[in-house]
Amino acid sequence: MATGARPPRVLIGQDELSARVDRLAAEVSGAYPDGVLLVEVLKGSTWFLADLARALTVRCEVDFLAISAYGAGRAGARLVKDLEADISGRDVVVVDVMVDTGLTLTYLTGELARRRPRSVESCILLDKTARRLVPTAPRFVGFAIPDEVVVGYGVDFAERYRNLGAVVAGDLPALRADPDAYVRQLFSG
Repeated sequence: MATGARPPRVLIGQDELSARVDRLAAEVSGAYPDGVLLVEVLKGSTWFLADLARALTVRCEVDFLAISAYGAGRAGARLVKDLEADISGRDVVVVDVMVDTGLTLTYLTGELARRRPRSVESCILLDKTARRLVPTAPRFVGFAIPDEVVVGYGVDFAERYRNLGAVVAGDLPALRADPDAYVRQLFSG
């Protein structure tokens, strides 16, 4: 780890994550007693989606989509993997591990709404409201978190740390200098 870098610290531990995912599953189950289609935003949401779906007490189906931000100074996003399911007339919940600016979630819910579902809502584990650029209010929210760099439970930095069982706050300059800066600390027994 770089000299002067803040050590990583657990922001949300495994037990707290598990309890909150169970609460979110109860809320989603209560809102959709006839079942729901969960739409995962690949790929960071996989851990959250798996735990959420297992905790639901209603019938659920799962589908996946992926988006990519335009590069080279162009604003916006595009679908790079679309849904396989027809969502018209169905209750759809977009599942994403984190929302910050709101741009991605706004784009996705707008895109899905054009397909005429009965409803489109979102279930977000981590909500960074301090970074919001467009107004968006997820219906189901696990945790409001501060504007910090976080990794774990699906959230990565340079494709590392997704498999941590907790959400950990890190030091951005340290991670930019060395994406593996915390690997030894966080993954040693």
